[in-house]
Amino acid sequence: MGEIKVVTDANFAEEVLMSDKPVLVDFWAEWCGPCKKIGPILQEIAAEQDSLIIAKMNVDENPSTPSTYGITSIPTLNVYQGGQIVKTIIGAKPKAALVADLQPYL
Repeated sequence: MGEIKVVTDANFAEEVLMSDKPVLVDFWAEWCGPCKKIGPILQEIAAEQDSLIIAKMNVDENPSTPSTYGITSIPTLNVYQGGQIVKTIIGAKPKAALVADLQPYL
């Protein structure tokens, strides 16, 4: 349990869209303050459960996928299930609020 995957434009389809488990993708960037706040929270959630895969994608290094999915603000957290977006969370939230939002997938 507990590891956050790093996904890229190159492996996004394989790691996220073809996953048999739901995958939360954190679209983030190095210069984004709220993204840095949410990172440790996602690490905790990843460590506490194994039903949801948590992945991060740096939007500066991987422009193609965020563009495809219309990511215009970060952090944006998308939950993908069966190759489709089933939940979108925009902005940083406290852990309790994030866990509540993600409850159906945990």
